[in-house]
Amino acid sequence: TAKGQVVYSISEGMEHGAAGGDIAKDLGIDAATLSARKFRMITGSSKQYFNINASTGILTVNEPIDREQLCELKSACLLNYELVLENPLELYRMEFRVLDVNDNSPSFSLSEYHINMPEFLSPGARFTLPSAQDLDEGTNSVQNYTLSPDEHFSLEMQIRGDGSNYPELVLKKALDREQQATHRLVLTAKDGGDPPKSGDVSVVVTVLDTNDNAPEFEHSVYRASVLENSPSGTLVVQVHATDLDEGPNGEIRYSFSNTTSAELQRMFFIHPHTGEVTVNGVLAVQRPLLEMLIEARDNGAFAMSSTAKLLVEITDVNNHGPEITITSLSSPIPEDAVPGTVIALLSILDKDPGENGKVTCQIPDNLPFQLKPSLENYYSLVTSGLLDRELISGYNITITATDLGSPSITAQKTLWVQISDVNDNPPVFGAETFDVFVEENNPLGAFLYQVSASDLDMSENGRISYTLRNSTVAGSALGSFLSVSSTNGSIYAKRAFDFEQLRSFHFQVEAKDNGSPALSAAITVNVYISDQNDNAPTILYPISQNGSVAVEVVPRLADEDYLVTKVVADDEDNAENAWLSFHLAHSSDSTLFHLAPHSGELRTTRSMRSTDFLKHKVVVVVRDHGDPPLSSTVTVGILLADTLPQVLPDFDDSGVPQPLLNATNIYLIASLACVSCIFAVFLLFLAIARLCRCRSRCCGCCCGSADDYKRYCYSVHMLPSSHLPPDMLEVTGVGKLTHTYLYRASVGLG
Repeated sequence: TAKGQVVYSISEGMEHGAAGGDIAKDLGIDAATLSARKFRMITGSSKQYFNINASTGILTVNEPIDREQLCELKSACLLNYELVLENPLELYRMEFRVLDVNDNSPSFSLSEYHINMPEFLSPGARFTLPSAQDLDEGTNSVQNYTLSPDEHFSLEMQIRGDGSNYPELVLKKALDREQQATHRLVLTAKDGGDPPKSGDVSVVVTVLDTNDNAPEFEHSVYRASVLENSPSGTLVVQVHATDLDEGPNGEIRYSFSNTTSAELQRMFFIHPHTGEVTVNGVLAVQRPLLEMLIEARDNGAFAMSSTAKLLVEITDVNNHGPEITITSLSSPIPEDAVPGTVIALLSILDKDPGENGKVTCQIPDNLPFQLKPSLENYYSLVTSGLLDRELISGYNITITATDLGSPSITAQKTLWVQISDVNDNPPVFGAETFDVFVEENNPLGAFLYQVSASDLDMSENGRISYTLRNSTVAGSALGSFLSVSSTNGSIYAKRAFDFEQLRSFHFQVEAKDNGSPALSAAITVNVYISDQNDNAPTILYPISQNGSVAVEVVPRLADEDYLVTKVVADDEDNAENAWLSFHLAHSSDSTLFHLAPHSGELRTTRSMRSTDFLKHKVVVVVRDHGDPPLSSTVTVGILLADTLPQVLPDFDDSGVPQPLLNATNIYLIASLACVSCIFAVFLLFLAIARLCRCRSRCCGCCCGSADDYKRYCYSVHMLPSSHLPPDMLEVTGVGKLTHTYLYRASVGLG
């Protein structure tokens, strides 16, 4: 059972009153309500094969079914019934698959089949044997053939161009008419039933002497089509066969094979000489495809023959118009009926087969209704839009059914449907969703957004109140985050949002009118929380524990661009507030290290030297791009060592060597050098002046009067300090200044 349809499998030949199924149970219907709901079974068959017990809902066989009589040669035999219930209107389709019972044995059209064989035929010659007919289908039909044992013949199955099998008699040993002029064989056809059934036919082989070429058709299968109302004499097809023999042995006569049914032989006529197949009577058949076997036989003394299959398709003529039947109608209907509400059930049937029996059904486009196919040949008239009794209180619906024949035939039927009034206008929002953006750390009670809905109804039916639909946000009730004004739809925040904890959420606001019953609508509000720069970067590596300096060991003579360490940091903020850059805030030797601003890699600027200090300290600042920016620092101690020491040294500020030369020291040294040079020049000038005075006095002592006797003469000798006593300077006359030495002097008389 599926989608209002139940399928039963019924074996043919079941007796009257046999149970076929529990229709009430299978369709989920209360059997006690069948009579009250005026159930009825509708079928297109001329016989009522089934009944339903009104009190129990049991489906029983009303008349035994002969599958072969009902469906002839169809592969699937189906009977379609429709069960219609009212109050409320319901339609169910019942499909009965009539299962074949192996109640027919294979049979041949003739009791004895004669074959004339020239004795000169070589082994391997083939002759078509008659095919058996079995009215059963599937595995119950003919499955295989057997041949009575004979040393001259064997049986082989062949396949025609359309895929059907047929038996062939194969000569396996050359014939000798003088020894045996007639061979009697038995061909047995078996079906696949359980137990299997079989049928026999005698095959009499007469050995002849001449005419060794059988006629051959141009095609093994001929196909043709003819209109069902074609008059007698209408040409269907012309078959043609050739025979390589000459004279009477090559003259061919055409006829229908004995296996072709007598009914088809009465409907068609084949000209014995031309092979033209024409209509010979009224084509009153229910099958769209007819199959016939045509035999071509030569006029030799020992005639030979061959067969070809003719498939004739009967083309339907559109001679029946559609018939529209109103099975059920519900009127009036409320104006709040949802789209898809079933109003009426229609049965539309066209007796023509094929395209001529296919029907298209439609109603005017300007109506809020549409036709939907329900089951086969049934349509449901349903609403396709909203109804408004204040605008239109009723509709005249014209149903037009047109078949696909050429020319087509059209039928019409008109329905009157009344509309009853209800509260049919719910509140309507301008959009299904709306996005609200709010910055984190918002104040309590901040206004977020105002939703607004409109209702076309009036008075109480148009008065709208707003509520928050129950939901949770981050595990908490929505009411702990937001509130809404029931009168104007204003939404307020009841707490401050934190972007790092909650980035977005959504909720629904419901608008409900005051009608009876009340109608409502909802809008989805998406809240997106924007980030503020309220989190400083967190340094993940290197880590300073308990205020100590993180230490990195670098080889004593590391090369240029050696990776000392990589500073790794994270920021809980988002976007540019979490974009980090790395900077050197301090370095004990600014010429020795540099820091990559984006990757945080600390590398050597040049190769290490043996004169470099063993301990260095750098301070790294990690800064985000927020407004204002936030930053964090980490101090890294760098130890130049080829092996890891057992105890790491202290990297306090007092322990880290400072550079000897900086800008201030250079200025002091230059100033001291200038003062020293000026002082040295002054001493030299003073010494030269005193020497000149001494020489002038000595000249006066030698050449002057006795009054000058007590005057002293001085002379200074400048010698290396290693050649003089520490406290004595020898005066020997005018000395000579040669080099710069340490000067010490003493004064003596004479």
